[in-house]
Amino acid sequence: MKKDGYADDTIKVTGKRLRMIAKVVNLDNPDVVKEYIAAKNASNGYKEALCDVYSRYVKYNGLRWQRPLYERDDQPPYVPTEEEINILIADAGKKYSLLLSIIKDTGMRPIEVERARVRWFDLQRGAVNVQTAKHGAGRTLELKPQTLAMLKEYIGRHNLGLNDRIFAKVKTIRGEFRHIKWRTAMKLQRPELLRISLYSLRHYFGTMLYHRTKDILYVQKKMGHRNLKNTLVYTHLVSFKSDEYTVRVAETIQEACKLVEAGFEYVTEMDSVKIFRKPKFMCV
Repeated sequence: MKKDGYADDTIKVTGKRLRMIAKVVNLDNPDVVKEYIAAKNASNGYKEALCDVYSRYVKYNGLRWQRPLYERDDQPPYVPTEEEINILIADAGKKYSLLLSIIKDTGMRPIEVERARVRWFDLQRGAVNVQTAKHGAGRTLELKPQTLAMLKEYIGRHNLGLNDRIFAKVKTIRGEFRHIKWRTAMKLQRPELLRISLYSLRHYFGTMLYHRTKDILYVQKKMGHRNLKNTLVYTHLVSFKSDEYTVRVAETIQEACKLVEAGFEYVTEMDSVKIFRKPKFMCV
């Protein structure tokens, strides 16, 4: 698989799932493997993934099988509100506040966060040059000033070099994130926070980016998608209504800058103050 250009993570997952199947049935008997997958108490998406894995085994071992067809459930991803994300960021501690802020700002995949090294980040311009996962094109993404300040402080405090990784492996990150959201949900009596995953922050980024730009090709580029079909989901995830806005007023340049950094857009000026607004939204 390595010679055929498969990513290390794909090779790792393939081996793990083949070992799981091999504990129950004989991998060299395609009919038995097909029965095992069909009887498994799992989603169609997971069964399709098992078929992908076993198809590789069949190919490399000179076997033949008639692959079953499983249609993935067409369920749109969950998109949290900005308030929900900010609640988790505020309760996550310094390291994971930084990690969650980076994903919120950039829409990076968890595996990309795991791979991120200090040299990926342009600490002068407030940008990150992502070596994208899933064989997509690399992309440059922007960090908000507050996230950039947190990142600089973290790198300095831990004395990280250019080639040092910043965060742990995805498995560790996901485990800690589950702990954070469970603790926060119980403390605040907000069970809806349990619906949020690391990928939910990526979905939030893609949804908001499309809402701001209405440029699906630009969103595809910034999300690092190879297939435009994966990006099109963000065109109908959220319904924005013209009368649902959060309104803020700025009396100084500093206040105006903070509102812009927080995603507010300038509307007008009256009575010597500037008025900004940001759309509220609800998932559909």
